[in-house]
Amino acid sequence: MHIVNVGPYKVGPGQPMLLFAGPCVLEGYEHSLAIGQEVKRICEKLGMPYVFKASYDKANRSSHTSFRGPGLEEGLKQLAGIKKELGVPVISDVHETIQVEKAAEVLDVMQIPAFLCRQTDLVCAIAKTGRCVNVKKGQFLAPWDMKNVIAKIEAAGNQNILLTERGSSFGYNTLVTDMRGLAIMRELGYPVVMDATHSVQIPGGQGTSSGGQSQYVPHMARAAAAIGIDALFLEVHDDPSKALSDGPNMVRLDRLEALLKDVLAIDRITRK
Repeated sequence: MHIVNVGPYKVGPGQPMLLFAGPCVLEGYEHSLAIGQEVKRICEKLGMPYVFKASYDKANRSSHTSFRGPGLEEGLKQLAGIKKELGVPVISDVHETIQVEKAAEVLDVMQIPAFLCRQTDLVCAIAKTGRCVNVKKGQFLAPWDMKNVIAKIEAAGNQNILLTERGSSFGYNTLVTDMRGLAIMRELGYPVVMDATHSVQIPGGQGTSSGGQSQYVPHMARAAAAIGIDALFLEVHDDPSKALSDGPNMVRLDRLEALLKDVLAIDRITRK
């Protein structure tokens, strides 16, 4: 099993569980920073390594009228500011090869969205930056098929890889999570991440945007910790009902600490 570098942190066997958390999309610098500050405070209290996450551009929204974020230039500027202010690594989605070079100047972790995990040019371009690559398993892929994605990244000279579970398509507008997938992907030799918020998403479930069942996020997170994961991915917001993207599957910021306490307690048992 590889030990992966995420900024100053080590991720993998024997290392503390890492948290990726923040709003789905940057909704303004001050607001995003405030969320990051509170998550960092909680993580420091619990002794949990923290990486700030937010998208500078959500290129895969259901509707062309949906909020996408500030875009590449302004978004990376905001992420760079948040990174400096919080003193933590940052992660964001990269959707096109043309974005890779500029994104790599700011991001500590380059994230490949689930829909794009088989886009060879994008995967290889991101891998060649040498940055840590977090690949979200496509909703259409079996967990063992991620070996082919790994092979593309390794062929580009990069072994700094994380694999993320975020549910599989199950009929129309429905996702289910096969928890075996976490163990199967870990057997491929790289740390695994559980995306407990997107796993309860209802894609396109509100007609022009996705719905979600946020009440099940704690169940998904606790179950994943019981199986054994290396990192947890959560989208959090101070008021999910007003979030500009993915509000229905987000964790309320004031409920985050209690959830993480449960997850870490289970993690300690699992590691024994």
